[in-house]
Amino acid sequence: MRTVAIFAAVSALVAAVALPAYAATKPVDADATTLQQMAVSDAQSLVVASEATAAPLARGTYSATTPEEIAKKKAEAAAKARAAAAARVASAGSGGQISDADLRLVAAGSGAVRYPVPQGSYYVSRTLGNGHNGADMVAPAGTPIFAAASGVVRISSESHYGYGVAVVIDSVVGGKRVSTLYAHMTNGTRAVQAGQTVQAGQFIGKVGNTGRSYGAHLHFEVEVNGSLVEPIGWLRVNA
Repeated sequence: MRTVAIFAAVSALVAAVALPAYAATKPVDADATTLQQMAVSDAQSLVVASEATAAPLARGTYSATTPEEIAKKKAEAAAKARAAAAARVASAGSGGQISDADLRLVAAGSGAVRYPVPQGSYYVSRTLGNGHNGADMVAPAGTPIFAAASGVVRISSESHYGYGVAVVIDSVVGGKRVSTLYAHMTNGTRAVQAGQTVQAGQFIGKVGNTGRSYGAHLHFEVEVNGSLVEPIGWLRVNA
């Protein structure tokens, strides 16, 4: 009886230990989803969504800029704005329509002396005398101005005393020292520099209204051997 009881106790103990292990090895239900399978499914769905939203980007549809490129673009835009403003100021201060006379920018004639502005494009408002040292040849702002004689530029300035923008040329005509002055030109139109050799009839600038001036005109002075002469009479005799 004691032996039977011992065998029964041992059998019960074996059964108690074996049942949980058996339960753990039971096949998984087909509807159950493991954590690993959920992760795989999520990853697959993420990949599909990514492919659906991807689109090729053309290089021309965007611009990648560095701080240096941005600064350069800003500087270029500022420069364009300044240039446009300067053009507007120049246009507003031109004082009249640019003359279409002698668009070749070379004075008519072939002699040693030429008229400084095209004939027919001006009238003389006053000349030498009463404290005035030259002739005022009234012409539209922008009318071309030519060297009256060949020579060397002595002065070329954007601000020559009361003359404003002016050019002075030293020449020799008929064996005499001749100095011609061209004053009140438009800013930025001087086409010659000091020390430059020019030819009679060469374009040197444009009529303007700078310095002590009251309207667009060319103030033209002539000195022969250091003395002032009446410019219009000198032109009539020599040009």
